[in-house]
Amino acid sequence: MIIKSTIDRIMEATDIVEVIGEFVQLKKRGANYVGLSPFANERTPSFTVSPAKGIFKDFSTGKGGSAVTFLMELEKFSYPEALKWLAKKYGIEVEETVEAPENREEDLRRESLMIVSGYAAKFFHESLLETDEGKSIGLSYFKERGFSNDIIKKFELGYSPDQWEAFTGSALKEGYKEQFLVDSGLSVKRDNGTLYDRYRGRVMFPIHNFTGRVIAFGGRTLKKDKNVPKYVNSPESEIYHKSNVLYGLYFAKKAIREEDNCYLVEGYADVLSVVQAGIENVVASSGTSLTVEQIKLISRFTKNITILYDGDAAGIKAAIRGLDMILEEGLNVKVVTFLDGHDPDSYVQANGSSAFKKYIEENKKDFILFKANTLLKDAGNDPIKKAGVIREIVESIAKIPDSIKASVFIKECSYILQIDERALLSELNKMRQAKSKKDGQQQQNHNRYQPEMPPDEPHFFDEVDLAPSAPKKEYFQEKEVIRLLLLYGSKMIDWDGIANTYIGPFMIAELGDVTFEHETCKLFVELYQKEVENGILPEDAYFIHHANKGIVDISIDLLSSKYTLSENWYDMHKIMIHDEQHNMKATILGAIFHLKKHKVEGMLDNLRIELKNASSEADQEILLNQYMRMKKVEKSISDFLGSVIIK
Repeated sequence: MIIKSTIDRIMEATDIVEVIGEFVQLKKRGANYVGLSPFANERTPSFTVSPAKGIFKDFSTGKGGSAVTFLMELEKFSYPEALKWLAKKYGIEVEETVEAPENREEDLRRESLMIVSGYAAKFFHESLLETDEGKSIGLSYFKERGFSNDIIKKFELGYSPDQWEAFTGSALKEGYKEQFLVDSGLSVKRDNGTLYDRYRGRVMFPIHNFTGRVIAFGGRTLKKDKNVPKYVNSPESEIYHKSNVLYGLYFAKKAIREEDNCYLVEGYADVLSVVQAGIENVVASSGTSLTVEQIKLISRFTKNITILYDGDAAGIKAAIRGLDMILEEGLNVKVVTFLDGHDPDSYVQANGSSAFKKYIEENKKDFILFKANTLLKDAGNDPIKKAGVIREIVESIAKIPDSIKASVFIKECSYILQIDERALLSELNKMRQAKSKKDGQQQQNHNRYQPEMPPDEPHFFDEVDLAPSAPKKEYFQEKEVIRLLLLYGSKMIDWDGIANTYIGPFMIAELGDVTFEHETCKLFVELYQKEVENGILPEDAYFIHHANKGIVDISIDLLSSKYTLSENWYDMHKIMIHDEQHNMKATILGAIFHLKKHKVEGMLDNLRIELKNASSEADQEILLNQYMRMKKVEKSISDFLGSVIIK
């Protein structure tokens, strides 16, 4: 467990804009920063970062929190993993207390897989550079491919010795557990229970996750035996899901953002050669079909993808049929093909960096136009095939969310396909109407099983369960009290008759006779009260960084606002907006006594039910006396509210 003083140093050093900016393109808007949600597919930015408060809020999904919360939500880190990532970023040494072995093993299973993968990367890299076998076989191969020492070291390329248990034996000797060696895919268990190396005799390409840690490997054989698979890749594990990973993205993300474009290639060697050519904004799908998750990874940094294909015609036709989902995600796609049997790797090696860059600039084509030309050549003069090509092209255009961009492509394709533009538009509209109808039906089916949410709270109830005993109106009033404690608890009171105290302790004292029904609100008030009793006036950061997710969620929800009033609002519209700080006495006391009034109304409702069901006159008399006393309390609260609000 990381000690509190270390956590405090990490929080103090963390710049939330800097951290989130590594994952999301942010633009300054007033005092805050905005960007497209990394958690949802959206066209209009609803993701907001507040540097002053040190929080983010994603209004499309309801997620929010600190930089730590962001890493936990996006990268699925545990709390300690997120803290360690930030500590590494800001050069802070992490001090930890020792946990019980059984707890540590359970809590750190994912971390253990990361650690053993990191050890493997170091072992393979040292085997490549420091052993005779590695130098003569592995390093010679990389040198023959034209890779420099800088590239080899940057990407941590390696070599797995051509022995059955070289890596496994070393790892076991170092104390790594068999379970993690097998679960990470580094070792394979024989029928007799012993282990052997999965990658023996192969050059190794470590695969890094988004934050730079090694999570998997690709191993290439150097043997000519056709019965030996050319590549052996890590199996799926708790830390590696190939559909969510792009090779080279960790090294490329900064350049992708700066260049506002991502080059997409097929294999490991393509990435290495293109980077060595001076183009750093390049990633690979590593031989797998491109997935929606991978596209969304790219879209965090740019809306422009340039796909670099080799010159194999059959491969191109198979690939382009699967790339419509890039258009559907709202990205702009260009395509470059290499002829004469070249791929990006071989073209760079044969022609050099300058020729490679020039070739890309001169030969990149918009994906829709490239697809139209490619499929049209294949159709030849066959009218049936040509009609199929036209329909397929329009289907691709129909996936483009930007209607202006779609119209431009319709115009271009009408010329290429030699068909009337109106016919293409008619077909496009039919497809869009069919899709709209289908989406509408799916939404109806989805809504049929979803509980209705209050219109002004579209996301929060998904994250914090509303207790059945707490009606929504009462919950909103309890939440209003929490909001005021967060915003104004540390401000001094300067009201008539009350002075020399802070709003927070004053509110806690006034709420001493109120029982909060909603569990998160109740816990919040209890935490606030405990801090006050210890002589501490808790700031919003105490709740933003709290270990309880419900506390974090409610704090972020109340501290965040999707809209900010323009400074020129009054000058433009001559409409005065009520400022709750103008009369803090009315704001604070109004919230407290409205909540009390509602509690009293609930008690009166219960007394009416008991009176109705009373079995004797004596019980009725007792209940009636209680009822009358509560009515007096209700009237006094109402009178007090009236006088406070009017003043």
